[in-house]
Formats: sequence, C-alpha cells, structure tokens
Amino acid sequence: MQSIIERIEKEIAAWTPQEGAEEVGIVRAAGDGIAEVDGLSKAVLSEMVLFDPTFDRPLTEALKDPAPLYGLVLNLEEDSVRTVILGDASKVYEGMLVRRLGRLLSVPVGESLIGRVINPLGEPVDGKGATGAQLVRPIEREAYGVIDRAPVNAPLHTGIKAVDAMIPIGRGQRELVIGDRGTGKTSIAIDTILNQKNEPAATRPICIYVAIGQKESKTAKIVAELSERGAMDYTIVVTASASASAALQFLAPFTGATIGEYFMEQGKDALVVYDDLSKQAVAYRQMSLLLRRPPGREAYPGDIFYLHSRLLERAAKLSKERGGGSLTALPIIETQEGDVSAYIPTNVISITDGQIYLEANLFNKGQRPAINVGISVSRVGSAAQTKAMKKVSGKIKLELAQFRELEAFMQFSSDLDAETKKRIDAGRRMTSVLNQPRGVPMPFEMQAATIFAAINGYLDSFPPSEISTIETKLQDYLTREGDGILANIRESKEMSEETEMALRAALDTFITRHTPVA
Repeated sequence: MQSIIERIEKEIAAWTPQEGAEEVGIVRAAGDGIAEVDGLSKAVLSEMVLFDPTFDRPLTEALKDPAPLYGLVLNLEEDSVRTVILGDASKVYEGMLVRRLGRLLSVPVGESLIGRVINPLGEPVDGKGATGAQLVRPIEREAYGVIDRAPVNAPLHTGIKAVDAMIPIGRGQRELVIGDRGTGKTSIAIDTILNQKNEPAATRPICIYVAIGQKESKTAKIVAELSERGAMDYTIVVTASASASAALQFLAPFTGATIGEYFMEQGKDALVVYDDLSKQAVAYRQMSLLLRRPPGREAYPGDIFYLHSRLLERAAKLSKERGGGSLTALPIIETQEGDVSAYIPTNVISITDGQIYLEANLFNKGQRPAINVGISVSRVGSAAQTKAMKKVSGKIKLELAQFRELEAFMQFSSDLDAETKKRIDAGRRMTSVLNQPRGVPMPFEMQAATIFAAINGYLDSFPPSEISTIETKLQDYLTREGDGILANIRESKEMSEETEMALRAALDTFITRHTPVA
C-alpha cells in the first residue's frame, strides 16, 4: 500500500509552482512542537516557513488565511531541516506542505502598538482588533557596536528611593533584578513603568513589558493596573503565557527588544522589562533537547549564554550621530533559595551592568523593596544620577552596610555603648525612610528632599518606629508648602545653595511643628 509520504511526494512533483511561489517541502515527522521537513534545501537559519494544508494556491493566497501557521527553521541537517512550530502544533501533520517565506522571522513595530497587548508574533491578544502596524523588523539582529554608542549618563528614574539613591539606573543600561520567587522583582519593574508618568512627556520612555511564562491572570492584573493608572498610554505588553508553546516563550524577549529598538532608532528612549529570563532559558532548553541538540550543564544547550548575551547586548545608548536614542533593559531572573551562583543567574550577572538583589529574609522582615545593599550594584554608578540625588545620597550605602554589620553583632551582645546604639538607631531610621510600599513610585525631587532630611539629622528626634508616619507628613507638607523648592530641584536637577537653604528652612519649620513638647 502506498504510504502517505510517497503520495504527497508525487503530488508535489506534479505540482507546478504558481507565480510568486517559493520553494516547498513536506513534513516528514511532527511532534512535541517540532516538525522535521524534507525538501527545503535552500532554507536558512531563523527563516520563517508557512505550514499550508492546501496544494493548489499561490503563496500570496496562503498568507491571507485568518490564522496562518508559521514555523521557524532552527536546525539545518544533511537531508532535512527541523523547525519549531509557532502556534497550535496539533494542526501540523505528517505530509503537510511547507512553504519558505524567504525572510527571517519578523514582527510588526511602530507607534500603533502603544497601549496594546500582543503575542510574540505581533498579533493582538487584547480583543481590540488589528494593531495597524505596517513596518516589520527581523527579531534577530546584530547589536550596535562601540562606535555607534554613547556613554550612559542620563538617569532612568524608577520612583523607588532605595534604587534611585543607591543603585541608579541609566538610560541605555542593563540592570538585572534577581531574587527568589515572591520577593518583589516584578513590583520593581512595574513601579518603574508607573513612575515614567512623573517624567516630562518629551523625554518619557516608551515602556515594553514582556511577560514570559507567566500566568495569564497575573499578566491581566498587571495590564489592568497599568490601564487604571494611565501607564498604558506609553506602554506595550508582549505576552507568552505559561500555556503558550516553548517556541513563543523563547521568542517573546526578542520581540520586546525589536520593538524597543524601533523607538531607540527614532531618537527616543525605551525601557524593556523581561519577566523573566529564567523561564525563557527553560523554554530554550526544552526546544533544544527536542531538536536533538546535545545537552550541557544542567541539560542546558551550550549556547544558552549566547542566547541571553545577544539579547541583552541590544540595550544601548546611541551616539548623537545615530539619533541619541536609548534602550534600557531590566531583565528579571528567579533564584532558588537565594543561590546567585547557579548557572543561569551567573550567566546573566556577567552580561549585565549591575544587579538589584532581593533577599527573602529581608522581605520576610517587612523591608520593601527587600534589597540587599551588600551585593546589589550599578556598574554605571553615579554617572546615571542627577546632581541633586548624587549630593544627598552619597553616604547612604556605606551607612546601611555598617548598620547591617552592627545589627548582626547586636544579636550577640545585650550591652551596647552609646555610640553603637546611636549608629544602630540611625540605620533603622534610614531603613524606614527607604521603605516604600508597592505601587507608590515617588518623583525624584521628592526623593531628594526626603533623603536630605534623613541624612542631615532632621528626623533624629523621632524613634525609628514613627519614621514612616513622619515621612508621610513631611511629603504632604513639602507638596503643600514647599512646591517652589521641589520645582527648582525638578527643573534644574541640582541642589543649589539657595535651594538647599530654602529646604533647610522648610524642614526646620516642619520639625518645630511636629516635635512633641517635652
């Protein structure tokens, strides 16, 4: 009896390609989201192919299907190619026709994507109809070289006091957010997106949030929050949920980077959040093993480092000749039991320009965000801070590090001298000042004023337990009566002598009003 493969091969041999038709092949075997295809001898790596159940129509007609089923060529073998199926793999069957599209996997980009939720192929999933994006860009490209880049020196304010003061992020930087599950990694990213509403419209970054392997309910909740707070006006969400195929989870970060690069090349600033790359690595491992690539450490393929490096290297601050735009990357990595020395965490740490490490113990103690100051670092440093923030935050990191040492020592000693007790109380006050609930990003001028008050001893008369209440009252007071001072800091981005004197006078008045009478 004639096999289905033999029958299909005869039909293909007898089929005359119509105008515009490309090289065609047939599916030799399919399963687990992978298709082995014969006949595509001219296929290239990362090329798009179309799975088409119909034989007698041109390619242009096949592409008009309401839901075309694409594949991505990832393995070039002696007598076949292996492709990953980008969609419902159950629709691909042995003997199915496969058409080359003659282009690398590409996604739509453009202004019309702002405010939309799309999948990694650029298709809308928010029920609002077509995006209308006409321009398409390949998702893989070579990162800009050193000559095309400029130094990172403009701040990207997160609205989080602890980050903007101690671990500043610059536009064009790659700052890793790392920690165990449930320590507030996504919260830092979402607060950063929300805080861009405090930036002037002319310099406000376009934000791209990439959800990789997340629960759909979590992503929906984030989109609802961004919409409610008005942040979707400058945000694009790319989602490949936990139920999506491994191929789509692997592609999602590249789609986010491609969209961000479009805005960067327009001379604008963009921020892309990859939440999270641990899940992308797992999806890539799954794909690689199914493609019969040899496993290495922890069963990851040998090019897992290259996967993340070629993605994160695309973040850049471009030179003036290139338009001066920037793409900032905030990759998120999940650790197991705080193990930052594991394979994927160490890979991404070595690629990025610093890391914000969130510790479960600090989170359980109620510190928000639960940042471990000791191993969190920004390799761009104060070059990415405004002069006002640089002036007020210089001593914080050292003081907090000393406080952590003394706090650990205090557990073994019940009798403390006055100087040590004073230092511990000061550390507790500063920890309270840097505490910040989720979803309440703070403009940098208010951060500078608040930290100035803490550093210069204006809060020393209050016990550490009352600092959060006093800080709230101080912010209300500065908003109400010190608006001119905040406006000066906001516009000049400096703490001039005149501004400092005015701020000191306002703080003296506030302390006089709120210090309890003995």
